[in-house]
Amino acid sequence: MPIPTETPYLIEPCLLENPPLDVVDLVTELTSLTEQLGTRLHPDAAASLADMVRNMNCYYSNLIEGHNTLPRDIERALANELDNDQARRNLQIEARAHIRVQKLIDEMHTQNALPEPASSGFLRWLHSEFYRDANNEMLVIKQDQQDFKMVPGAFRSLKSHDVAVGRYLPPSSETVADFMRYFEKRYQLETVGKGSRILAMAAAHHRLAYIHPFPDGNGRVSRLMSHAMGLKAGISTSGLWSISRGLARGLNSRQEYKQMLDYADSPRQGDLDGRGNLSQKALTEFVRWFLAVCIDQVKFMVSLFEFDQLTNRLKVYTETQGLRPEAFFILHRILLQGEMPRGEAERVTGLKERSARMVLADLVKDGIVNSQTPKGPISLRFTSQSIDMLFTKLFAES
Repeated sequence: MPIPTETPYLIEPCLLENPPLDVVDLVTELTSLTEQLGTRLHPDAAASLADMVRNMNCYYSNLIEGHNTLPRDIERALANELDNDQARRNLQIEARAHIRVQKLIDEMHTQNALPEPASSGFLRWLHSEFYRDANNEMLVIKQDQQDFKMVPGAFRSLKSHDVAVGRYLPPSSETVADFMRYFEKRYQLETVGKGSRILAMAAAHHRLAYIHPFPDGNGRVSRLMSHAMGLKAGISTSGLWSISRGLARGLNSRQEYKQMLDYADSPRQGDLDGRGNLSQKALTEFVRWFLAVCIDQVKFMVSLFEFDQLTNRLKVYTETQGLRPEAFFILHRILLQGEMPRGEAERVTGLKERSARMVLADLVKDGIVNSQTPKGPISLRFTSQSIDMLFTKLFAES
C-alpha cells in the first residue's frame, strides 16, 4: 500500500539521533558560554539589560521580515506614542506585540509555568497574542486570486490558505493539524536532557518553518518558540542574549539565514543521507550553523556585558553627557546592587545633600536612571540615546 504523499513523516528526520562530534562540541561550548554571561551583574541590573535585549530581539526579528523599525520607534511604541503614518504605525504595533509576548514568555518561565514550546497549544497562543492588537490591514493576506483575513491563533485549514515558500510548497492546509501533532510529539523537551534540548531547539526552528502552519507570522512565531526552547534548555541567561540578532546578521552574511532554511528543505540525497524524507546532511548543517550563530551572539554579549567594561563605558557616558564626575559613582552603585534609594546619593557621591540631589536629578533628566515612583529607589534605564552611546554595536544596522 503506498504511503500517503502528505503524511507527517515527511518532516523526518526531526532530530540528530547521533550528532557528529563537532556538533556535540558546539553544544558544550554554548552551554559553557551562557554560564559565563552576566555572572558579576546584580539580578536587578541584569533585568534592566534584559529589557534592552528584548527590544533588540524585536528589532532584529523585524529586520528579518524586511521591516527596519528603529530603536527610537520601538521606544515610542512601548510608550503608546504611535506614528500618524499608518505603515509606520503598523510596524510599531508589531514591535510592541513582539516585546509584550516575549516578556510574557519570560514571566511564565520565571514562574515555572512555561508549557512545552513546540506544543500546538503554545504555538497557537504565541500567534494569537502577537496579533492580538493587529488592525484589519495587518490581518488581510493578499493573494493573486483571492484575499482572505487571517484569524490570529488559527492554523491554515482551507485550500485558499495554501502558500508557496521559496522553492517548495508546504504541506497543504488540510494536513497542517496532523503535521503539528507530529511536530509536537517529536520536539517534546520534558523527557530529554539539556544537550538534546539544545539540539532540538535548532532542528525545530527549521521544521516549523517547513510546515508553515499559519497563513502569515511563521517566522516571528518560530523565533519566539526558539527563545522559549532556549529558556527550557537553560541557556537563556536571564534574557541577556538574542538569537534573532544572530539570525539577522549571520556569521558572514545577512543572507545566510534564508539560505540555510532553504538548504534544510532539501530532500534526502541517496541511501547515505539518512532514512527520512528530508536530507539528514542538510539538517545537520543547519543545526551546526544555528549553534555557531548562538555561540557568536553569546560571545558578543559576554564582551558587551562584562562588568569592568560596562563600568568603564558608564564612566565615559557621564563625561560625554556633561554630567558631574560624581554621577558615575551613582551609576556604579546601581550596577553593583541593582537599585539605590535616593537617600543614599549624598553618601555615595561624597557631596553635600543639595549638590547630591542635583547630581541625581541630572541623571534622571538624562534618562539613564529612573524609578517606579517619584520618591522610589532608582535603577538603570536604557533609552535609545544611552544605548547608542553605551552599546554602539547593538543596533548597528540602525
